[in-house]
Amino acid sequence: MPGAERVGRFELVEHSLRFHKWSRKDGSAKCDALFTGNPEDVVIGALFEIPEHEKGALDRAEGVGFGYEEKRVTVTDAQGNSLQAFTYYATDTDPSLLPYSWYVHHVIYGAREIGVPGDYLDAVLATKSREDPDRERDARERAIYR
Repeated sequence: MPGAERVGRFELVEHSLRFHKWSRKDGSAKCDALFTGNPEDVVIGALFEIPEHEKGALDRAEGVGFGYEEKRVTVTDAQGNSLQAFTYYATDTDPSLLPYSWYVHHVIYGAREIGVPGDYLDAVLATKSREDPDRERDARERAIYR
């Protein structure tokens, strides 16, 4: 989304970061902010503001209607300020799936970039993954950070 602007780091309580969303594109696991209802669970991430005219393209890129749907949530920053936002949540899940290692690398890179707490980063670093049999895709995804 060329017009996207990062607002900051926010927390989504009563949700847990899971790698259980079944990808129709490559059969691996992708991320989901799973609603748990437990106030001790939290997903930490970057909040972006996007121009309204780019929302349809984002929905298509994320797969709305094809394994993800959208919902309104309340997120909170480090100062306790709350904002209304939307997030995507997984509708096609399989907890037996593993993400590709390059995908977990994307999540780790983003977590480090926004400065998540060490224990949260450690949990992401501990995510089990598998190698992508498509070596070209693996190389292409990892090359994003060079």
